[in-house]
Amino acid sequence: MIKLKQRFERPSKDEIEAIARFSPATLHEAQGRRGALSSRLKPIDYRMKLCGPAFTVKCAPRDNIMLQVAINYAEPGDIIVVSAGEYEEAGSFGDVLANACLAKGIGGLVTDTGVRDTLQLRELGFPVFSLSVCIKGTVKETLGATNAPILIGDEIVHPGDIIVGDADGLVVVRRTEARDVAKLAQAREDAEAEYIAAYKAGKSVVEVSKLEAVLKAKGLVVED
Repeated sequence: MIKLKQRFERPSKDEIEAIARFSPATLHEAQGRRGALSSRLKPIDYRMKLCGPAFTVKCAPRDNIMLQVAINYAEPGDIIVVSAGEYEEAGSFGDVLANACLAKGIGGLVTDTGVRDTLQLRELGFPVFSLSVCIKGTVKETLGATNAPILIGDEIVHPGDIIVGDADGLVVVRRTEARDVAKLAQAREDAEAEYIAAYKAGKSVVEVSKLEAVLKAKGLVVED
């Protein structure tokens, strides 16, 4: 017997908004270079972005019955995160299901399998991050867990973790760490703004990054 878990603790609106201000790359660096999902998972359109609580679901390869269940029970703003065994040769999601997601206000889809109807998905503007694009159809046979920890893109994602994605890739921020990570990300952006200002003022990369002593200690000799 498979029990459908509907309820889980989501981050607050303020926590989501605080995290959404930053790119996945900044968040990854800010939280100690943690949380980056595999670079194989990419948006089907570079302009697509997403940020929201993970509604996790486990699907069998080449089977999207639990994805449809997840769409049915997800709440507005949720990001449906699908672990399907990194199976590239299946088109488990397309324009029909995207319209169902949009009608419910779902915030996006992340899946480690394939999707199709990408032209229509781009026109709809529904954010989709996937392992592949594939036209091959799926079955509706095997039940799986919802809103339990899943493995996707070499990272464990818990229901309610915040998923952030843009053209560069995806990162997961633990729900319980969201406020602290937002502060660290802001500090990182402030520091980077200072670097850029220093470059514009004529300072060198080595000077700004304080690399001269490091390079000398490692044996770098600069010849005239």
